[in-house]
Amino acid sequence: MAPLQKPLAVSMGEPAGIGPDLVLQSWANRKRLKLPPFYVRGDVSLFQSRANRLELDVRIESSAPDQAAGLFAKSLPVVQTGPALSDRPGEEQADTAPSVIASIEACVEDIRAGQASALVTAPINKAALYGHGFSFPGHTEFLGALATKHWPGEPAKPVMMIAGPELMVVPVTIHIPLKDVPAAVTTDLIVETAEITATDLKTRFGYAEPRIAVCGLNPHAGENGSMGTEDRDAIEPAVARLRAKGLSVSGPHPADTLFHPAARAQYDCVLGMYHDQVLIPAKTIGFDDSVNITLGLPFVRTSPDHGTAYDVAGTGMARIDSFAASLRMADVLANPDRY
Repeated sequence: MAPLQKPLAVSMGEPAGIGPDLVLQSWANRKRLKLPPFYVRGDVSLFQSRANRLELDVRIESSAPDQAAGLFAKSLPVVQTGPALSDRPGEEQADTAPSVIASIEACVEDIRAGQASALVTAPINKAALYGHGFSFPGHTEFLGALATKHWPGEPAKPVMMIAGPELMVVPVTIHIPLKDVPAAVTTDLIVETAEITATDLKTRFGYAEPRIAVCGLNPHAGENGSMGTEDRDAIEPAVARLRAKGLSVSGPHPADTLFHPAARAQYDCVLGMYHDQVLIPAKTIGFDDSVNITLGLPFVRTSPDHGTAYDVAGTGMARIDSFAASLRMADVLANPDRY
């Protein structure tokens, strides 16, 4: 008998948000959506309560990671992580923060131990975690720290990508104030981010020669310094260095002309200078089916590209498109030989 497919590890996310809803609704629709086996680390009683609240016929079964693949066809495997939690959708609870953090950490440890193939993270509320030892701007930076801890000696430089059917984007700077972006956008950072992006596009996405378009920072890419010097002084030298290394990189391009269909046909991925510059077009074009992927790690991590959505948690109104796409994408990236 062939060995069972190694499952995906799913972190539960914010318990009061739609994370539990997404997990339960995805499992309930696993056959229709053709989802790979997965388990979630969290509280068994929370998931049972949320399933009842959503009136979903989901069998919840306590599991260990190495049992999950065998259980997945008939039940949702939940690996108990942390204490029992009350099911109060839409009500942020400070005492759940340690369980949220522990769920992410334990999933990464499972991958390191060879019990899971990749990580899919449900949305978290970072503000609710800051008083409980979480000092990172977001998931991306936290996962970089965990990678450094569990894969010592292997470089971990996490890079955020939002990938949809029609557009893939990477911001050079992520969770920093807009006023700090010009100083943070350096030639070295652009080169490093582009190289990590190109490497993952080749090794995980299968692009033989990925084409990367680089956004300018200022309107009209600075117009030769008349509207800001960052494009001329930092971005142009980065593009030149990358091209000298043999990478197919172009730019800096004015961001306002880079995202229409004809322009998108000319590249495989856009490298932007700040968060909203590229995430606004990415989410506008593919809000319901785009996936957040962390590049530059020794393991695969994906997540839906939206937040906790407290307002619809526990109502059954949460859309599962992006979460389901995250599960499928994680499986493809972690197991390219099967596809």
